[in-house]
Amino acid sequence: MTALSINGDRLWASLMSLAEIGGTPAGGVARLALTDLDRQGRERVIGWAKEAGCTIRVDQIGNIFARRPGRENDAPAVASGSHIDTQPTGGKFDGNYGVLAVLEVFRTLNDHDIQTRLPLEMAIWTNEEGSRFVPVMMGSGVYAGAFTLETALAAVDREGISVETALKAIGYAGESPAAVSAGAPLFAAYFEAHIEQGPVLEDADVVIGAVTGALGQRWYDITVTGQEAHAGPTPMALRRDALQAATRLMQETVAIALRHAPHGRGTVGTVDVFPSSRNVIPGRVKFTADLRNIDDETLSKMDAEIRAACAEVAAATRTKVDIEQVVYFPPTAFAPALVEGVRQGAKTRGYSCMDVVSGAGHDAVYVASQLPVGMIFVPCKDGISHNEVEDAKPEHLTAGCNVLLDAMLLAAA
Repeated sequence: MTALSINGDRLWASLMSLAEIGGTPAGGVARLALTDLDRQGRERVIGWAKEAGCTIRVDQIGNIFARRPGRENDAPAVASGSHIDTQPTGGKFDGNYGVLAVLEVFRTLNDHDIQTRLPLEMAIWTNEEGSRFVPVMMGSGVYAGAFTLETALAAVDREGISVETALKAIGYAGESPAAVSAGAPLFAAYFEAHIEQGPVLEDADVVIGAVTGALGQRWYDITVTGQEAHAGPTPMALRRDALQAATRLMQETVAIALRHAPHGRGTVGTVDVFPSSRNVIPGRVKFTADLRNIDDETLSKMDAEIRAACAEVAAATRTKVDIEQVVYFPPTAFAPALVEGVRQGAKTRGYSCMDVVSGAGHDAVYVASQLPVGMIFVPCKDGISHNEVEDAKPEHLTAGCNVLLDAMLLAAA
């Protein structure tokens, strides 16, 4: 075991304190981006960061950076962070853990009067969840140049309130550049600690996931058009049933993922049937398909297969099938040296560890397009996240934070 370890009780207490802001009766958290509750959460964490001796910078999209000085304080910082906005029925740990883990790293270094060579920074990214404003992962997306600051500021919620207006209302319309291309500082390295949001680590009874990268994603809107007709008088062979055609494509979405295991994913998330009447053959069905894989060449093969299936089903069922790709995130590989640092930190401390890939999007994915990135996963109960019952063991959260401490110290040495 290494001599320097974080205070797990203090980390847990911080998580529970932050969870009080927007806490729900069911034990979760509803703290949507750029609401007054978000403001309260930001101010609580900033207050803790200032107590830990950090200086605060807020950029034009509301991202917050808390800097702990290093011996070479003008050098690029080693950063870590995540987000504190939640889903409407979110949990206590998604995002929040990544922010408060780096705060606990700072507090631990202060306890032992340790100053790193490079400065350290805590990042709180704006609107990661996308529950109120789209696009998701907004703050890190602007930072990395995935979309412009102007696009992000112009986004509106369901009430027509823009991001720009909401930032001003809560007092977080900062002045420093938000995008790397506009002069936002690059980090020497960036880490993100996170609950896994999936069941792999828990199923394997492993404490630390060394995240090697994130799955690429292709999302589609698929519309099948047939002809609505009376369910009684129309013989089966003469039907142009849009729903029967669509269900074949839904099954094929899953089959494609299974053919490209172990990292293939295939999901149909929404289905809209028209006219949705008990005794009418459906004339139109719209549904979403989500394909993912860690390898871009394989993801391209999956794309070709779903398009070929659309053409085949259309011909076989005498329907018209339109497929539109609406999202493409290429697979992201994280920095091998930082991934190895996570593995070594776990090994040194005696924690079980395995390589994993992230199936979800994270701020780290956008940041990885600009600089070296590493991620640390810890298990969550039953793999459940984006849910009020989201849970994680204190000892697992402590372990992940200890590995984060080691990784940041190694990168900032």
